Amino acid sequence: MEPRGEALLSKLREQCLSIKGCGGIKQLSSFFRKMDADFSKKICFKEFADGVKRYGLYMGEADLQLLFKLFDRDGNGSIDFHEFVNQLRTPMTETRISVINEAFDKMDVNQDGVLKLDDLRVVYAANARRHPRYLSGEWTEDETLQNFLDSIDTPGSPDGKVTRDEWINYYSGVSATIEDDCYFDLLMRACYNLPPKGSGKY
Repeated sequence: MEPRGEALLSKLREQCLSIKGCGGIKQLSSFFRKMDADFSKKICFKEFADGVKRYGLYMGEADLQLLFKLFDRDGNGSIDFHEFVNQLRTPMTETRISVINEAFDKMDVNQDGVLKLDDLRVVYAANARRHPRYLSGEWTEDETLQNFLDSIDTPGSPDGKVTRDEWINYYSGVSATIEDDCYFDLLMRACYNLPPKGSGKY
């Protein structure tokens, strides 16, 4: 990425993340929907330019065109949600990305690259049984597990399963709230019962 494009992208990312509570996947989804004036689930150049201005960033036509092309990775003239989030999500260190992927790999029991209810029944059922709504009888075990999947799924268009990219997008938001790499690593390992770092065991 050329320096000018990186500078423009950093400026937009900082503006987005300066909004109180922003940085997580749900907040970026809200940011996207506000730009998507025609509700097409894609952002055209005019919507993008108007949205950038609405958030207090004033750029010339050439800079807007350059920034738009950075988002439009497939070059089809519009930005979809995944392209949008992949550019705006908070950058993470290799340490964080590694433990996020390690957790996904453990949850992905059948190793097909997608988390589904069947995977969670094997590796996450014990956690579901500790959920307050399960304990109260309000939710069944499957409903509790599905709620977990839906909370990580792409906001606004959940399909009942979670890809690795959606998993990383979600945890980039969590990462944005935690400054220390070691604490983030410990949190992920405790949450998903991962082995201590460097042990090489599940």
